Amino acid sequence: MEKDSTKKFTFRTGSPVLILLALPLLCVGFDFFYGSRVPFNRWMQYFTSSGDEFRAVDKEDEMFRFRLGRLVRGDDRRSLETTGFACDRTYHSVVCVSNRPARIATGNMTVYIPSDEDSDRVTVARPYARQEDELKVIGEVRMYQYSNTTAPPECRRTHGVPAVIFSSGSTGNVFHEMNEIVIPLYITARQFRRRVQFILEDYKPSFMAKYGKVVTRLTEFDVMNPAAENGSVHCFPAGAVVGLKYHDNLAVNSSDIPGGYGMTEFRRFLRQAYGLKFSHVSQIPKPKLILLSRTNTRRFLNEEELISTMERVGFRVILVKRSKLVSNLNIFSRLVNSGSVLVGAHGAGLTNEIFLPTGAVMIQVELLGTDWASDTYYGDTARAMGVRYLRYKIEPEESSLAKLYGLNHSVVRDPGSVYRTGGYRAARTVFLDQQNVRLNLTRFEETLVEALSIVTDWSE
Repeated sequence: MEKDSTKKFTFRTGSPVLILLALPLLCVGFDFFYGSRVPFNRWMQYFTSSGDEFRAVDKEDEMFRFRLGRLVRGDDRRSLETTGFACDRTYHSVVCVSNRPARIATGNMTVYIPSDEDSDRVTVARPYARQEDELKVIGEVRMYQYSNTTAPPECRRTHGVPAVIFSSGSTGNVFHEMNEIVIPLYITARQFRRRVQFILEDYKPSFMAKYGKVVTRLTEFDVMNPAAENGSVHCFPAGAVVGLKYHDNLAVNSSDIPGGYGMTEFRRFLRQAYGLKFSHVSQIPKPKLILLSRTNTRRFLNEEELISTMERVGFRVILVKRSKLVSNLNIFSRLVNSGSVLVGAHGAGLTNEIFLPTGAVMIQVELLGTDWASDTYYGDTARAMGVRYLRYKIEPEESSLAKLYGLNHSVVRDPGSVYRTGGYRAARTVFLDQQNVRLNLTRFEETLVEALSIVTDWSE
């Protein structure tokens, strides 16, 4: 019988060649695991010698500090490094970070942070994205930097990970839920690799029921509801974050802080969270069109004829009316993901385009007075995530406003005049709350044919 010729190797201090060869591989491994690029000389901090062999050292606390630091920039990052506390303030969001031990009193939502200053300081923020909306219904969080002369409250429980405090107050509309809570939560917390404790101020069970699969994929711990904590105090030696980072409308920008991931990664994350089957439209055997039907305003007045036209062009049509199905993302996300084309009038329902497979088509029926919002909210998003965007801009004659006001009225001929004279609220009342559409099916059929050509080209 032949002897086993397999040799076992260990990295020893007496084998410098092997060490030099192995270090680049170790760096690549750490870079993949931690999801960030760290200068080579810093990698040496993660190793120490024991006898004549190298071994990896648990440096989770150092990685927490590193990732907390990625949420601020410039002078704010320098302030965080020197004082242990800083707030990144932009037009859209306020994100306050402490990399010092934080105590969180859930009764009045106060975060206690030790300070080297001689006097105490208080910073107040509402933990939601899009600060310009000034949502007073969102509860405040007080960040209390205390000096050596102040005694913070005693801890009831200590956690080994950082805390992230955010609010679920702006719920009830899928666009605002995804735009101002889900995506900002992903941007802020994804880098922690689930090693983070969420504290959900203004806790709403409906939000957790709808987005629980997303939330639990970002943390390995149960989400804390402050109202159910009976005023207890929780300690977070690793630090805390108050607020969520916001990039733009339905956007994840890899170049913005904390950086490192974009819309492609977010869409992959959603597919994993909801167990979505299709990553590319070419995987769908027959062209399927999902038509979003509205029941109040912005309705398709000739919906039955519209469906017949879609079927004649060559689509299998799935009509989706507002129902419990739409609010159950565990089911509805899979339905949208199985579609080749998504069609709808301008509105929050088009947010579900994020579940479409790459290469699919989103057709937005652009109503009078919705030009900017249509392109900014849904057109830009589609393009950023690899979905083809087709815009069908209606003619004045197709809008119900032509009958309501008359074809020669400024509302119909110059929609911009409504914004200029009455502002957004007046424009919303007219263009979103009063408008329906009767599509010119001959003209709209051209858009359908183009969409069919796009999705069938992938499968050929």
